[in-house]
Amino acid sequence: MPLKLMYITNRPEIALIAEKNGVDRIFVDMEYIGKAERQGNLDTVQNHHTIRDISVLRSVLTQSELLVRVNPIHEKTSEYTSSEEEIEAAIQAGADIVMLPYFKTVAEVKRFLRIVNGRVKTMLLLETPEAVDALNEILLIPGIDEIHIGINDLSIGYGKRFMFELLTDGTVERLCRKIRQKGIFYGFGGIASLGRGLVPAEMIIKEHYWLGSQMAILSRSFCNVDRYVDMDAVEEIFFRGVREIRTLEEECARHARYFTENRKELEAAVRNAVEELEAKQNR
Repeated sequence: MPLKLMYITNRPEIALIAEKNGVDRIFVDMEYIGKAERQGNLDTVQNHHTIRDISVLRSVLTQSELLVRVNPIHEKTSEYTSSEEEIEAAIQAGADIVMLPYFKTVAEVKRFLRIVNGRVKTMLLLETPEAVDALNEILLIPGIDEIHIGINDLSIGYGKRFMFELLTDGTVERLCRKIRQKGIFYGFGGIASLGRGLVPAEMIIKEHYWLGSQMAILSRSFCNVDRYVDMDAVEEIFFRGVREIRTLEEECARHARYFTENRKELEAAVRNAVEELEAKQNR
């Protein structure tokens, strides 16, 4: 089954281009609470999209699902509304799927599921060591539709130097196996355009197939729309990029036997990437 591809944007013109070219899910990212503190020294995007963005995208999308990442479970303060109010607003604005990030406890998952109450699909973003430790118990809770393994924050939590080390040290494989045994839809991380990335995207896509992954986020390096004014250029990137991914997926489906060789190449590429990052830090 082809990977469900997700792309983060709150711009309707970009969402329509992505939808037209086969992106399965448009991803509105409202998470901001605590994110700057834990990712402050990293080259990551912090979007802080809004409820209004959900409504705007809902009004233009006709095929792609609308995925909304809310904030981690939190109480109401003078700065922001409670999780109950935020999730309710996201559902009312038109979310098809609500994603809970950065949870650590069974209680947080239960509270999230209780708020959603089966009205839309639920997705857990598994990205803390504490959540990994509690995963066996979490997987027994009814109402979880999907789980995405967030290897960026999870690698930070484990003190890794590079997020794809979690692919080569067995962490992602172990998590995928547990989730698959419960029959829950799952995926991990993000992918760049083919031929790009510290670790080539081709290797990561093959690893998705090896691990039975069913979804992936198209990363900023797939198409950083902030660099483009011309929408025709953006359209060309999505048209070519998604088509190349789908072509490689067809190859993966036909030639499963080459995954062992890909794992060897992946391990070497990750080692090289780590060495390159360490060399930059020591300069």
